[in-house]
Amino acid sequence: MFGVGKFCPVLLVLMLPACGASVVIQRDAQFDVTYDDTVTSDNQTIYSYNHTVSRNKTEGVRVSVELLSESAQSPVLFVVRQKQAVLSFQVPLILRGLYQRKYQYTQVGRTLCQPPTKALAETQFFYLDVSTLSSAGVHYQLRVSRVDSFTLQTDKKFSFNATPSQPQFFKYMFPDGVDTVIVKVNSQKNFPCSVMSIQDIQCPVYDLDNNVAFIGMYQTMTTTAAITVQRKDFPSNSFYVVVVVKTEDEACGGPLRFYPVTLPSFVHSVCSLAEVYVMGMLFCLGIFMSFYLLTFLVACVENKRYGTVFEDAALNLKHDATDNGSTLSSEAVTDSLASTDGNYGYMDRSLESVARSRQESLSSVEEDDYDTLVDIDSDKNIVRTKKFLCVSDLARKDKRILSKKYQIYFWNIATIAVFYALPVIQLVITYQTVVNVTGNQDICYYNFLCAHPLGALSSFNNILSNLGYVLLGLLFLLIILQRDILHNRALERNESTAVECGIPKHFGLYYAMGTALMMEGLLSACYHVCPNYTNFQFDTSFMYMIAGLCMLKLYQKRHPDINASAYSAYACLAAVIFFSVLGVVFGKGNTVFWIVFSVIHILATLLLSTQLYYMGRWRLDSGILRRMLNVIYTDCIRQCSGPMYIDRMVLLVMGNIVNWSLAAYGLIKRPNDFASYLLAIAICNLLLYFAFYIIMKLRSGERIQCLALVCILFTAVVWGFALFFFLQGLSTWQKTPAESREHNRECILLSFFDDHDIWHFLSSIAMFGSFLVLLTMDDDLDTVQRDKIYVF
Repeated sequence: MFGVGKFCPVLLVLMLPACGASVVIQRDAQFDVTYDDTVTSDNQTIYSYNHTVSRNKTEGVRVSVELLSESAQSPVLFVVRQKQAVLSFQVPLILRGLYQRKYQYTQVGRTLCQPPTKALAETQFFYLDVSTLSSAGVHYQLRVSRVDSFTLQTDKKFSFNATPSQPQFFKYMFPDGVDTVIVKVNSQKNFPCSVMSIQDIQCPVYDLDNNVAFIGMYQTMTTTAAITVQRKDFPSNSFYVVVVVKTEDEACGGPLRFYPVTLPSFVHSVCSLAEVYVMGMLFCLGIFMSFYLLTFLVACVENKRYGTVFEDAALNLKHDATDNGSTLSSEAVTDSLASTDGNYGYMDRSLESVARSRQESLSSVEEDDYDTLVDIDSDKNIVRTKKFLCVSDLARKDKRILSKKYQIYFWNIATIAVFYALPVIQLVITYQTVVNVTGNQDICYYNFLCAHPLGALSSFNNILSNLGYVLLGLLFLLIILQRDILHNRALERNESTAVECGIPKHFGLYYAMGTALMMEGLLSACYHVCPNYTNFQFDTSFMYMIAGLCMLKLYQKRHPDINASAYSAYACLAAVIFFSVLGVVFGKGNTVFWIVFSVIHILATLLLSTQLYYMGRWRLDSGILRRMLNVIYTDCIRQCSGPMYIDRMVLLVMGNIVNWSLAAYGLIKRPNDFASYLLAIAICNLLLYFAFYIIMKLRSGERIQCLALVCILFTAVVWGFALFFFLQGLSTWQKTPAESREHNRECILLSFFDDHDIWHFLSSIAMFGSFLVLLTMDDDLDTVQRDKIYVF
């Protein structure tokens, strides 16, 4: 620094004769006076200003220059020398745009950086030097004025104008008791594209398009920008708010045009945040912990009521077994004639034999022992192709083996969760670190008008609102654990209602669903650490998992022997996520991708329909075409006969209509948000199957108990409100960051949570309610023999 200081004056002395500046004119200048003057290479003008600087009051000073000569041979250089800062600029001012386009501005306005003073009041001088190398006279106007509203006030708005060559910046000081503020800027026009920057109180201030991103935090904007600022990040308890208009709109998604004379009007306000963090966290904990209390009270009432119901049912079953010699199981199968008429014959099996078989070693029996026997394989063809099936026909495998099979769902998803979550957490921490270090707030698509930071996190409220998924997922696991324990105790006591009545109890899929709900909360929180295009999959992957597991559980209820294994189910879900990634990366406007995906979607629908219609009793081999032609000839040409399984056919026809329609919509419209489109396919299929299940349940003479009915109605209402808030669209990474901020909105709950936070609250409650519906909807069958429960 010492060498530079000694070298500069010498260089100036050597250059002055070369420049021919033999005449130096110095004049005492006044604020708010316009000076109309001319400068040449033979003369240099120095304007001397003085003003009083106060420690307790900051007063801005702005220099405005306009070049009046139309064809100046050389630019005019303006140098402002202050006590602790130097500002220089040329007129015409040349700024560069995309592809090195040049834009010249003859009107330039710059605000001077104000060095701090330790004295209570101090008179400071600064000098403005005007020079040029042009031999011809260059005519200009100069005006230095005070900026009365240079210091921003909390919760007070004011307007100002800015252009690319006339940026603006203002100062804000944290008042006592305020640790966090939100700085908001609004423009009356979508374009020109602008940049808002938050910089520390130091000189120089970077307030041009080519240097505004050098320090501090910044974000592009069209109509709205908002940056949350914390006191801890600024040791001086103050900062500059800089607004720069870009030369071109390309950075904000606009056309490649420039606006040399447009003066956008901005409204700036600074809103202080009170102690809303504690209220937000208490509200979040309170609303979800209340579900724990409510669940405990309902469990107490239900346990007392069900205890009486099961005792009465057990006595009735025992009385029937003694007086009528009837049996409770349906292990035998009928011949083909009996299966057509729906009259089933069953082998007798006493409760003692059931209990004796349950005591055998778990390792002595495997699921394949049933499937590999030739006679049993033919037996399956007879049973599963009957016109009317009962649950007892599809609950013939050993319960211990099926429980072991379905427990794999839980262990697999737990393993997937660990391997998936760890790199996700590492990545989003890196994202947040990059945002904090570079200050580039265009990386993450927050709702900046309601983004409350905490520590290194930029939007803590969006993360906190995901707590509901975790807490309610844990609560669901506890409910399942209680039911699992009670059921196992009933089996140990050889209770007839647990052995031979109701829908077979397999809890592995329920455990997997609860784990998936908890992981959805964790990964959604990770996504909201820095929401953007590259990590949107974090927020949707386990939504696909939940939708798939719910459909599998719904099918498993009455098809426990033939439900998909965990390996095949997760393989299919992995394929869905794979296509989701491809769609997000390559699907936007790609016709080839949409054609390939639509064909795969339709083929998968047809294969699944065939699998469900024939209960797995078909083969995909070289003879499939011959068998298809034979069926068409036999059932459609030689004799016109309707489908054997009408109910299944109705479901599958509706399912194909829905899926073919969705495939056609995707191929025609090609929506940009492929991940949401794929999720819509899963949800539509789940809702269709659920509606079919409820209709068939009521059609079969079964009833829905009060608790399940309350859960259905409550969940439907909550889903309706949740979707309303989801569709508000507070940000979108399908647009530029500046265009996305046009969708930002203020907080609507406790001055802490926005619309998307309420979506998190309501959707977590709705998912929890949906799980309870699946859990309780068949409780009315717990005392009904399985050979009297129909399969549909």
